[in-house]
Amino acid sequence: MIGFCTDSNAQLPDALAERFGVEIVPLTVTVDGVDYTENVDLDADAFYARFADGKPQVATAAPSPGAFAQAYQRLADRGCTEILSVHIGSEISGTCNSARLGGQMSLVPVRLVDTGEASFAIACALWEAAEAVDKGADLEEAAAVAENTGGRCGNVFVVGALDIARAGGRLASGVEAEADAIPVLSMVAGSIVPVGSARTHDEAADAMAAHIMAFGTNLRVGIGIADHGAEPLWRALESRLVDAPSILDVVRYRIGPSVGAHTGPGTAGAVFYKAN
Repeated sequence: MIGFCTDSNAQLPDALAERFGVEIVPLTVTVDGVDYTENVDLDADAFYARFADGKPQVATAAPSPGAFAQAYQRLADRGCTEILSVHIGSEISGTCNSARLGGQMSLVPVRLVDTGEASFAIACALWEAAEAVDKGADLEEAAAVAENTGGRCGNVFVVGALDIARAGGRLASGVEAEADAIPVLSMVAGSIVPVGSARTHDEAADAMAAHIMAFGTNLRVGIGIADHGAEPLWRALESRLVDAPSILDVVRYRIGPSVGAHTGPGTAGAVFYKAN
């Protein structure tokens, strides 16, 4: 039996984690010098509440190898004889290396997948791989599905604070907030670039939905929200996608601390891919 593991940066919704029995290893998020484990002792609501009185100093760190070894042991205890472990890209975080070291302590084989991606694209890779296993794929076939899916995910989003995105070093030069305008953004080849501009939440939702549906048909979409301030845009985007004939599935996810550290409050967006 193949078991599944990922890290908390995947922003994997509870419904998918429970459906496939996924072990999630939390990243460390440091806020104003205090270390927390993502979604264990610092959830999204508590994290974004820290921005109410200013901009906290936030950093993230990979889990320890021991945390992965414990997760793999829990899967083995549940009867798993092989493990597919799907993670944030090694050029973004040290998480993959920790997972590799943790795998060396595992009593069952661990197949590691470096998606090269961050956030919900990792969840998409795991989602598609787990469905492949349900259809009879073996460990290597499922790993190939995960590797292929992670690399072909698209994304589109709006951030509430461009200065936080700029501080991460990925915002393309020349991207500025205009008066009364909402930049609609996408991360392409590691750089955040504009793909549109809007004056209202409805216009932003229209631009985001158009960007998603330009990918074609049979699309799976995850719609993410940071905090309640982004809820109007989140709901407007969802309303444009749920009944669209080109959309196969729409799931919701929270943009948690390890991603929100780089995008800030007020962020809403989507990650999507063409299902196999």
